This record gives sequence, structure tokens and C-alpha cells, in this order.
Amino acid sequence: MDFIFEVVGDALGALSGFGEELRRVLGLTLVVSLLATLFGVAVGVPLGAWIVMARTRVRTAWLVAVNIGMGMPPVLAGLALLLLLWDSGPLGGLELLFTPSAMVAAQTLLAIPIAAGVTAGAIKGLPPAALEQLAALSLSGIQRGRVVLIEVWPGVLAAVAAAFGRVVSEVGAVLVVGGNIVGETRVLTTAIVQETRQANFGEALALGLVLVLLAGAINGFLTWMQLRNARYE
Repeated sequence: MDFIFEVVGDALGALSGFGEELRRVLGLTLVVSLLATLFGVAVGVPLGAWIVMARTRVRTAWLVAVNIGMGMPPVLAGLALLLLLWDSGPLGGLELLFTPSAMVAAQTLLAIPIAAGVTAGAIKGLPPAALEQLAALSLSGIQRGRVVLIEVWPGVLAAVAAAFGRVVSEVGAVLVVGGNIVGETRVLTTAIVQETRQANFGEALALGLVLVLLAGAINGFLTWMQLRNARYE
């Protein structure tokens, strides 16, 4: 137990200092994760709505693809993007490898199926009669989608929360395409891995606590918005 108490003490000491490196890592984590969530939701939420509402046979294939993507190992997404961005790869000319932009792209790949899957599940929870009545109206596909998404707005917020939770806590994809470069591409999760490898358990725990607080703050805000929406319904 003395070892545990020592690690906790070191972690609290590291938190009390909150040095420049920790601020830099926290800032990059926020930027990368929020951008990836934004892009992932912008694609995933409409995709989830289309999968449920489209009258086409290929939607089953898309649903299967989304379900597979929801369980895709982050390191695999990172590897796929690494191959594309490598110097001799098809996108090597962009020179994005080992940059925050590559990290955003990798996390976006992880966020899209999560946002799509949660959104599709929320829409499927609507009464079938409501969807049938909506289909009978003289509305375009985009208009019908907008109406449905407003109806399941708490579910859309759940999709945002799930997507953010997925990207902010993953380490494999950003480690592969970002390289965990100090001052350039190091985020909270990769920093935790690095400190743990070096047996700096106090610093690793401090970073973990910051990560928990960050995720809790964002998801707490989204939960508040869900409850606020339910109160006014």
C-alpha cells in the first residue's frame, strides 16, 4: 500500500504544478478530439438517419459496415491511414503523417461509425407509424431527415457523447499516425503510455486524472443538454 500512496502523492504533486508541457498536451487533446468529434458527427449522424430511412437494398450493407466500424480496433484505423499517408502511399504527397491533422483524420474514422450507429438506434426507437406518416408527406429526403433528427435530438446528443468518448480515450490510432512527438503530437493517452513505460507512475496517474476530468466535463455538459431538452418536451 505504501507504493500506491506514493504514486497518488506524486500524481497530486504533478497536478498542483500543472506545468507548460501538461497544458500543451491537454490543449492538443482538446483540439484533436473535438475536431474529430465534429467531423465524425457531421458525417455519422446523417449517415445513421439515411440508413434507417432510405428505401434501398444497400442500406443493409451500410448497416453492417457501421456495426463493424463500431468495433474496429483503433490501431487498425491508424494503420490503414498510415499506409495511405506514407511517403510512397497514395496520399504521401500531402505530408500529413506525424501531424495533428493525421490524428484528427484517424479519430474521425473512429467517430463516424459510432455516431451513425447511435443515431440509427435512436431513430429505430420511434414508433413505426410516425416514420410511415412522415414518408407520406411531400417532403424531400433532407427535410424528412431534419424532422426526424429534431424528434430524436436527445439521441443525437448521445451520439455526440459516444463519439467524443470513443476518440478522447483511444491511444492506438493517434500513436500510429502521430508518433507521440513531444510538443507536436503528444496527447493525454499517448503521454500516459509513455510515462507508464518509463515507470513514472505518478505522472501517468496525473495525466489519467486529467483525462477523466476532461471526458467527464464534456459528457456532463452533453448530459445536461439531454435532460434540458427532455424537460421542455
